[in-house]
Amino acid sequence: MEALIPFINRLQEVFLTVGAEVIQLPQIVVVGSQSSGKSSVLESIVGRDFLPRGSGIVTRRPLVLQLVNVAPPEERRRTGNGIKAEEWGTFLHCKNKIFTDFVEIRQEIQSETDRSTGANKGISPEPIHLKIFSPHVLNLTLVDLPGITKVPVGDQPDDIEQQVREMILSYISNPNSLILSVTAANTDLATSEALKLAREVDPEGRRTLAVVTKLDLMDAGTDAMDVLMGRVIPVKLGIIGVVNRSQHDINTQKSLAQALQDEQDFLKRHYPSLASRSGARYLARTLNRLLMHHIRDCLPELKTRVTVLSAQYQGLLSSYGQPVEDHSATLLQIVTKFASEYCNTIEGTARHITTSELCGGARICYIFHETFGRTLKSIDPLSGLTTLDILTAIRNATGPRPALFVPEVSFELLVKRQIKRLEEPSLRCVELVHEELQKMIQHCSSYSTQELLRFPKLHDSIAEVVTKLLRKRLPITNEMVHHLVAIELAYINTKHPDFMDAAQVSAAVNSAQAEAVQDSGRRWKSDRAAEEKASEEKTAFSSPSRGPAVNLLDAPVPVSRRLTPREQLDCEVIQQLIKSYFLIVRKRIQDSVPKTVMHFLVNFVKEHLQSELVGRLYRSPLLQELLTESADTAQQRKEAASMLEALQKASNIISETRETQLW
Repeated sequence: MEALIPFINRLQEVFLTVGAEVIQLPQIVVVGSQSSGKSSVLESIVGRDFLPRGSGIVTRRPLVLQLVNVAPPEERRRTGNGIKAEEWGTFLHCKNKIFTDFVEIRQEIQSETDRSTGANKGISPEPIHLKIFSPHVLNLTLVDLPGITKVPVGDQPDDIEQQVREMILSYISNPNSLILSVTAANTDLATSEALKLAREVDPEGRRTLAVVTKLDLMDAGTDAMDVLMGRVIPVKLGIIGVVNRSQHDINTQKSLAQALQDEQDFLKRHYPSLASRSGARYLARTLNRLLMHHIRDCLPELKTRVTVLSAQYQGLLSSYGQPVEDHSATLLQIVTKFASEYCNTIEGTARHITTSELCGGARICYIFHETFGRTLKSIDPLSGLTTLDILTAIRNATGPRPALFVPEVSFELLVKRQIKRLEEPSLRCVELVHEELQKMIQHCSSYSTQELLRFPKLHDSIAEVVTKLLRKRLPITNEMVHHLVAIELAYINTKHPDFMDAAQVSAAVNSAQAEAVQDSGRRWKSDRAAEEKASEEKTAFSSPSRGPAVNLLDAPVPVSRRLTPREQLDCEVIQQLIKSYFLIVRKRIQDSVPKTVMHFLVNFVKEHLQSELVGRLYRSPLLQELLTESADTAQQRKEAASMLEALQKASNIISETRETQLW
């Protein structure tokens, strides 16, 4: 059990070297208001004067104090230890420097505090680490924090109270820390700010030990018996009373040994029943016992935490990769891996497959068969083509002579107009595939080739090369799609096996025309008789000289009119032929455009990507520049390596601790 505190001190030193607090180690945190006697309690435990003193806030940085019990000088001389001093101290920021004079230790604490916080009364969360070796101390790890203050004095910042509070909470919130709450006996324990803060993070009081100082300064006729017995405010770990040295004792340089003796005499006179369970010596033994048991309880979780963090930092360090030694080999490796992952993403065989959205080849397939196919099917073969347009085309194709049959020219003219409408969605299909190939650059960089994140310039250069290759192929693919539509427009194959039989259409037209002639003949006779009757009536009641002459060339052409049966039949025939041929062409376009995009864009990029990257990037003048790591990556790798080394050392230290020591 005695070896547990030095064991924790070794772990603490390991993690302090990397400047990180990823492991919450067991320690004792001293909390109290200004002038509550915290410094006197610590000096009584150590047995030496080593803390700065003065008015106002003196402790302005956390002081991590490790007490190490060593053998007496005679025994150390027999074992060959080189340090001849009975007691000495070392600071983490003073490498290999040993302080045998405790006055120098006090001055070093003051100087280091001023270095970080300046000469004013401000505070800093950066801790000072002090280790004291002495045969007169018990193994302990203590953290002395700035005293709780309410009102800023001098040039202290206005939020000094909040700063101190946040600093204290950051330490006592650690579930592996014990809280040493210091309160002066001449104040009401119910108003203790130290106990109030302890209750916030330890409401059940399992980690809190209370210390009542200045028992000798209570008003005459009063004592702290009820407080020390826990009748006022109960504390599970106990309440210990101590007597501090007065300012007069400090000024007269009263020794701590004499002060401890006077403390025992005072306790025996005024608190005889509690004398054996009070005082600085009893406090030190209690803290030593509590810390050892607390360390024993925390060790299993601590061991698990170190193991988990080691695995995490090992993976993190692996993700950063090794520093570049062979630039040529590294560049080829990264380029080859990127090209392979890019092609695998298209093929659907990539290692990193996202489940949140379609990407790569799956997205291209969706564009071909869902987006593009659905768009083509939504196009009506006769959309935008009115009956009047068809009739006008027929009449324009016949010239000055009335046509006996439907002219072929009008069909070709109108069907080409409808086929042309397939060009725009086909070009949009090419654009969508191009956009997806462009997005895949970032996808492959983020999920498949982590090495690229180390080299920003290489990442940008690869993205630029792929983008240029895609842009180069885009106009070629668009031109081929133009050609597909132009090919369909170049020759209207009315002999296509799926096209409607022209002979049958003609027979249907002739039959319809015969019926239409008979009906129109009967109508013509009746209309003629009606016109003659109306003409006779007009002649009888009007004179030709009355009213101006009518100019037939000035008569307006009607926008719409009722079609004759012959015209209606002709239009229906043209519509059927257009619809039949348009569906044939649409089917071919729906099949040909994806093939064209795959051949001229997707497959070409797959086949030439690696050679294009190597040809553009594998050049001696560019190697050093492209493979320059970002400063952040280099720093993160260094920090991860340091932390992994610290965790491995911690794991070794934990493994050295025998199971019997833990339990």
